[in-house]
Amino acid sequence: MFRELEEEVGLKPEHVEVLGETRRWLRYRLPKRFIRRHSHPICIGQKQRWFLLRVNCSESDFCLDRCDKPEFDHWRWVNYWQPVREVIYFKRRVYERALEELAPLLFPEGPPARAQNHYLRQHRR
Repeated sequence: MFRELEEEVGLKPEHVEVLGETRRWLRYRLPKRFIRRHSHPICIGQKQRWFLLRVNCSESDFCLDRCDKPEFDHWRWVNYWQPVREVIYFKRRVYERALEELAPLLFPEGPPARAQNHYLRQHRR
């Protein structure tokens, strides 16, 4: 987690405090049309552990171009459930599960209400 944090957003362990992590791996499979058959090894999905971090530094400490091929070109603060609405559809359930599991650590009185999202309701059937 610390390697990815520094590589992707330029933050070091002293810039954050770990508040929690998911209990187990969360997994998703790629839809067949997204599998790159000519890549080696072939990626058919991913398993992830999620961490909830408190940022203990200034925004000027963020640096998105630490590596030769940056993964991000900008960042922004968003409402808690917003990532679920913005991520590609096949990752939505993983994002939902992670945020549901981590929410009590950040919101002991209960998480903020989720905005209604027709797309999510459709894909739960």
